[in-house]
Amino acid sequence: MIDWLARLGGRQEDEERIVFDTPTPARLAMDATVMTPLVHLGILDVSGDDAERFLQGQTSAQVSLADGHFAPLTCFCTPKGRVLVNAQLWRVAEGHYRLLMHRSLVARLHDHLKKFAPFYKAELQPRDDLALLGLIGREAPAVAEARLDVLPPTAWHQADAGDVQVLAHPGPRPRLLACLSAERAEETWQQLSDQATPVDNAVWRLHDIQAGLAWLNADQADAYLPQMLNWEALGGISFKKGCYTGQEVVARAHFRGQVKKRLVRGQLEGERLPALGSAVNDANGKGLGEVLCAELDAYGQAEVLAVLSTREAAEPLDVDGQQFKRLQLPYPLERLDPESLAAVT
Repeated sequence: MIDWLARLGGRQEDEERIVFDTPTPARLAMDATVMTPLVHLGILDVSGDDAERFLQGQTSAQVSLADGHFAPLTCFCTPKGRVLVNAQLWRVAEGHYRLLMHRSLVARLHDHLKKFAPFYKAELQPRDDLALLGLIGREAPAVAEARLDVLPPTAWHQADAGDVQVLAHPGPRPRLLACLSAERAEETWQQLSDQATPVDNAVWRLHDIQAGLAWLNADQADAYLPQMLNWEALGGISFKKGCYTGQEVVARAHFRGQVKKRLVRGQLEGERLPALGSAVNDANGKGLGEVLCAELDAYGQAEVLAVLSTREAAEPLDVDGQQFKRLQLPYPLERLDPESLAAVT
């Protein structure tokens, strides 16, 4: 994938970041249609006669809701209810499911699930042969319809055009993610380039932050309850399904109100990106939590998502000497059942 991106002007800064020479990419995404390769994300396929039953016992989603239209958020937990991987689930075909997650967690989830796979007719396959392209902008749905020949779906739903799946993600501007074969990626990119400008994948990550959506990486796994990521407020937990690994702890935390940390959106007064895991301190220098993700916004300031204690804190807060200003999340901190989301078309 990197070869064709290099031919089209992309430069790989590291395994998770692709940059282009487009000026002010975050600001451009506010007013125009942009596209970006989502190299920081990866795919694991689960297929076979027992694929649905296999996943049902492992994941927080009600797997039957992933019906080829609804594509729910989900997570895989330890027996203690800590998130190993948070992901999006969709159905490619009967008995064939696809999981989207941070690329550093694909191998980890594969190794975790393969311990249980021998008891089912189910196969696990990391999909390095697939490409993920993101479209952002008010006209992104119209561009996808014209260039990909697909009717754009609503948030957390999917639409298929042959062997291309298109998924809609929330954000300050319409966002569509296209999953297709790596062989078709360059051709598709060139088709989209007539109406969309290439930008760094940091722009997509910024819009995730602004949507209050944190994708854990391998260094952050096994540290948080799903509710600490606001996963139930995003529709990523079904409280109406049966047992799955970690379900008892997750349900108890919800029904007894035992969540002592929450995902918070904020902005730093400065242009310096903090390292992931940087402490968020109160006015007395006491740590309240840590930064999960950070990107520069359209005005050159760092926006972050951090998991912080829910206790009252002495203000102002700071991260490495930069003042932390709380920003409003785009959703209420209350349970959102995926069953209700599935009914939205």
